[in-house]
Amino acid sequence: MADQSASRAPLSECHACREAGQHPAEPSHEPERERLNRKWNEILQETRVAQTGVQILFGFLLSVAFTPYFHKLETFDHVVYVITVVLGASGTGALIAPVSIHRLLSGQRMKDHIVRVAGRLMVCGMVLLALTIGGTLLLLLHVVVPGLLAELLVGGVMLWFALCWYGLPVWLRRRSDDDAA
Repeated sequence: MADQSASRAPLSECHACREAGQHPAEPSHEPERERLNRKWNEILQETRVAQTGVQILFGFLLSVAFTPYFHKLETFDHVVYVITVVLGASGTGALIAPVSIHRLLSGQRMKDHIVRVAGRLMVCGMVLLALTIGGTLLLLLHVVVPGLLAELLVGGVMLWFALCWYGLPVWLRRRSDDDAA
């Protein structure tokens, strides 16, 4: 049993990534500079995916206010729209911020701080993206689906997001901790 846990990958890496050469087999032998560069590159790749989603959604939201039907919506729908647009703008800001921070602080020997802050901004941006998707879905479903059903469907989708984006990683980490123990 001790031999199995000694050969397990640390929590910061997965087997598939290690196989693909994205993570070293022994991260303790990875020089600090290489580790920070690897983490920064991972953040950039993750940010590219999230930025695309939030920017497309935000662009769609901005165009909604200029449609003839928008002015016929009820006050509730206008409030949901405004909140959703603000969430989308905030998510865009959080997901683009790491690039700006890196550019402004490049060469200042602060990469460890930049990587840490960028990781937190990514998590914040993902929460804001999920909320933006939920608000957009609520806005659309409230117009299309009668009554309480819209809110129930949005609640179900948001629960799914919470499970996929946050619950599953927490469960996997705990499972890995239990396996390593």
